Amino acid sequence: MIKKFIDKLFGKAPGPESAAKRVKKSPFGTRHDIPVKEHGINTKLVDERAWDVVHTLKEAGFQAYIVGGAVRDLLVGLRPKDFDVATDATPEQVKQLFRRAFIIGRRFRIVHVIYGRGREHEVIEVSTFRAHLDSSQAEQVGGNERTSKSELAGMKHAVDASGRVLRDNVWGPMEEDAARRDFTINAMYYDPETQIVVDYHNGIKDAKKKIIRMIGDPAVRYREDPVRIIRAVRFAAKLSALGFRFEDKTVAPLREMKGLLADVPQSRLFDEMLKLLQTGHALASIEQLKALGLGTGIYPLLDVVVEAADEPFLHLALSDTDRRVGEGKPVAPSFLLSCVLWSDVRDGWARRLKRGEHTMPALQDAIDDAFNAKIGDVSGRGKLGTDMREIWTMQPRFEKRVGSSPYSLLEQPRFRAGFDFLRLRAQTGEVDTELAEWWEKFSTAYDDERHAMIEAVRQAQLQKPQQPRTRVKRQDGDAGSPAAGKSSVGADAGQPAETFAEQGDMAPAKKRRRRRKPANRANPGAAEGSSDQPSPDAASSS
Repeated sequence: MIKKFIDKLFGKAPGPESAAKRVKKSPFGTRHDIPVKEHGINTKLVDERAWDVVHTLKEAGFQAYIVGGAVRDLLVGLRPKDFDVATDATPEQVKQLFRRAFIIGRRFRIVHVIYGRGREHEVIEVSTFRAHLDSSQAEQVGGNERTSKSELAGMKHAVDASGRVLRDNVWGPMEEDAARRDFTINAMYYDPETQIVVDYHNGIKDAKKKIIRMIGDPAVRYREDPVRIIRAVRFAAKLSALGFRFEDKTVAPLREMKGLLADVPQSRLFDEMLKLLQTGHALASIEQLKALGLGTGIYPLLDVVVEAADEPFLHLALSDTDRRVGEGKPVAPSFLLSCVLWSDVRDGWARRLKRGEHTMPALQDAIDDAFNAKIGDVSGRGKLGTDMREIWTMQPRFEKRVGSSPYSLLEQPRFRAGFDFLRLRAQTGEVDTELAEWWEKFSTAYDDERHAMIEAVRQAQLQKPQQPRTRVKRQDGDAGSPAAGKSSVGADAGQPAETFAEQGDMAPAKKRRRRRKPANRANPGAAEGSSDQPSPDAASSS
């Protein structure tokens, strides 16, 4: 301050260094091209299909870079699970360059370029550089994405009353695209051909310091897209094992802004919940949610997961999912959600069986109750819900190991998922481990071995003492009626009434006799009075 006063007093002009310091920092950052000797990315970790997308776009005259979390993972020596590409080509131009490419999304229009088929297929997500527009420049709508659907149809940049971005499809230069990304470590661009990393917001430095930092004002960025709250948790969980931590300003607004998630569509929250649980860091994500005060209130089904995560069965299922992802094996959301809701289904099933209901109807009713209470209309009634039902309804069928039942169960498309579920139940002591071991051996055995296994089970069952079958008392039964106590009921059935008294509380319903059809259809009036004795014409014809 004194030096500035003296300089001003003697009329000295400020030096170029002082003037530079007073220049307002650009919100778009400063471009830095980082060579391979500094970033050290191993090109062998780059997926060849992502490389092909970049090469095809560049050959067509466009800019193209691998971007986002894939660059972050490459920097820390991890093999990325997914690869995203950013380009200055519009979605329509990208689609024309690839045989199997589809434009998806309304809020953010992107292109999915698909390689391979079936379970082995891979999707490379290609997005166009977006302009960095202030919320004040956007068109504002009063409702949300669903209620304002017709109003949003022609808009490229729109926000709701809270500032949440509902449309962001204005294309711009690369530096503006970097500024609109969320965290500095996710805002770097990598060209696998030149091996240059383009960095605008010191993402390289933050990656080396192991800091998770939001670009811009965190409160404003969370308001623009509240799902960034969940993304922050996911990144922290994934990178915590490597020593990454939040910058104080980035983590400070998380808890107080949790309420903004109430305006996010349920389907989008459902997808984000699956990402939390299926990216190989489910247990770490749950710990992060608890530590940040976000254990409840994000999504109802996620609340169930956090609450029950310490229960042996679900904890084992989450741990097993993390292991499979780490080994590069596929994981199905239907299997994991089956594990999440199993305690509700199991308890409801047990209550119904205790009341004397039959096994499968009781299980189906318990499943319906669990869906209605915990999932509702989001994905619970589609293919995901169907797969979950198949996994659950297979469980009592595993108990049947004689006859043709094992063969028919083995042919079910979801057999492996059902068996893996049985295996988890055995590991937690819910069923006998011998049952899971038997099915593991049966599923890999030859036909003659399978036949011998089934025969061994049949012989073992024959040696067990058979318990007498008991009849379940009907809730609306008429055991107190006079007809129920008549001995003629037992006599008609060829069994004394005392036998029924030993097996249950009421006698079975009386069998109906079939009425003999009258032979003479020419005289319908005579047939009414001759149901007990045949007519002479009928006797002679026989």
